Parts: sequence; C-alpha cells; structure tokens
Amino acid sequence: MNKTIGRWLVPAFGGLAFVFLLVPVANVFAFSFNDAGPTNLSWRGFTLGNWLNPCGAPAVCEALGNSLRIGATATVLATILGTAIAVGLVRYRFRFNATANLLIFLPLATPEVVLGASLLAQFLNVGAELGTGTVIIAHTMFCISFVVVTVKARVAGLGPKLEEAAADLDASPLQAFWRGTFPLLLPGIVAAALLAFAMSFDDFIITNFNSGNVTTFPKFIYVSATRGIPAQANVIGSAMFIIALAIVIGGQ
Repeated sequence: MNKTIGRWLVPAFGGLAFVFLLVPVANVFAFSFNDAGPTNLSWRGFTLGNWLNPCGAPAVCEALGNSLRIGATATVLATILGTAIAVGLVRYRFRFNATANLLIFLPLATPEVVLGASLLAQFLNVGAELGTGTVIIAHTMFCISFVVVTVKARVAGLGPKLEEAAADLDASPLQAFWRGTFPLLLPGIVAAALLAFAMSFDDFIITNFNSGNVTTFPKFIYVSATRGIPAQANVIGSAMFIIALAIVIGGQ
C-alpha cells in the first residue's frame, strides 16, 4: 500500500511543481494575444495584432535591441576571458591558485545589489559616463564567473594526457590546444556562453545601477509595470521563451 501511494505521490508533487513554474509563463503567453491597447492589466479580447506588430509599443524594440547587443558583446568577452581563466586554473599550478579559485566564486555569492553599487562607485570614481559601455563592462565582469565554473568542470574532466600526447608528436602548445583540447571543450564553452547570455539578457539590478539613460528590456518591463506592461512586451517574452525551448530541445 505504501509503495502504491509513493508511486503516485512523487509524480503528483512533480506535476504540481511544473504547474507552479509554468503558470506565469502561460499567463505571459496568453496575454500576448490580448487586445489590450496601451495597458495589459485585464483581458479584453483575442487578437493576433500584437504578434503581427511586436514593435507597436513605443521603445519596446529599442529596449530589446539594447539587451541583445549588450548580451551578445558581454557574452563574447566573458566567454573568451572565462575560458582562458578556466584552462589556466586547471592546467597550471601557481602560488595563489587557491586564492584565485576563491575570488572567482565570490561574484556568484555576492548579492547583485552590492555588486551593482560597487561597480557604479568605481565608474563614478574614474569619471566614466554611464551608458552601454558601462553596462557591457559590468555584465562581462559578473558573467565571467559563470563561464569559469562551467568550463572549468569540462577542463577538469579531460585530464592533461591529451596535451602530453600532442607534445610527443611535436605539436606546439597552441596547436595542441586548438586541434586537440578546444574541440573537446567546445560543448562546455557553448553551454557557458548560453548561460552568460541568459544572465546578461535577464539582469535588471546591475543594469539599473550602471546603465544611465540606456534602457534594456528588463528595465523597460520594470518601468512599464507601473502603468501596465504592453502586450508587445509579452510577445517578445513569449518569443524568447520559445526560442530558448527550441535550443534546449535541439541540444537534446
């Protein structure tokens, strides 16, 4: 009897957890078809107009473009730097190796409000003008840790024998990396890049501290929430979810 209850209880709780997670997504998707006009607080009727004209709301596509540009640039920079750091930390032993590993994990444990305020203070101290550049720098800095942690696990799983075998075949260290190590690291690097882009695109707190007059998509949503998020924002959010789901399914 207990085994029968357990057999049904675990799937039931798992199903409830999935419903809890997906109800907000379903709400966003449903209200993307709402004939709402300037606000989107209550259901007023079904329409495809929002999907046919996702840039109908003022500034929504500009904010999306800013988020995509910042996210792509920060992802490239963080992936390059984070991969190099991960390889260095795993493959080489130096005096402050343990300290470097600790410092890499600190941004992951630091509250975003603290990190955002600290970066803002640094930018103001050096007289930097807040805008797209400062947001890219800020996003790159906190995304590097996620890239290092992801790629580091992949590097540790390979072991040093591949480079040693390449050296025995008279390959230079650069040739051994590009032709031997890099192809095997590529799945981990791609996963780290996708994670970095998701973190950058989704970030609001650090962006709000360091963006100045530049509006990203999360910042646009926050500002619009006081008067009702336009249905076009729901369209873009639903489209991003569908794209991410397609990438995950394609990867599987």
